[in-house]
Amino acid sequence: MTTDPEDDWRQTHLGRLLGHAMRRFDERVLALMAHDIDVPLALSNLAARQQVSAAHIHITRHLARNGSRLTELAERAGMTKQAMGTLVDQCEAWGIVTRGPDPLDARARRVMFTTDGLAWLDAFRRAVAQAEQEFRASVGDEVATVVTIGLEAYAT
Repeated sequence: MTTDPEDDWRQTHLGRLLGHAMRRFDERVLALMAHDIDVPLALSNLAARQQVSAAHIHITRHLARNGSRLTELAERAGMTKQAMGTLVDQCEAWGIVTRGPDPLDARARRVMFTTDGLAWLDAFRRAVAQAEQEFRASVGDEVATVVTIGLEAYAT
């Protein structure tokens, strides 16, 4: 299949490149976590078998260490409450999170990291740091700094 040169922009515009870069970064983070000896074996195996996706990383990125309500978690991740609920159900079945009472509202529930979930979070921190170092090594410190500053400015 040949592409029309007039349509090349559809494959190379900034949004598409950002999407590819994010997928590549998240895949690398999950691969590093799959081989982290401090990740509980069951979670490491899930990551190695690619059962954990970038969508599940939303919980890792956005769940407060002291817990969050499902609605807060969904809002931070830019997802619907229903979609986040499905991810939380899966992460709860895997032992990453648990649901418990909210001390501020007896009607509400809080999603909280389990002990294994905190080990997962620490592995996530290490994997992100290594993936960022690999990115810097790949494109150079100056380009990595410019990209980071540009993305921070664009995202706010």
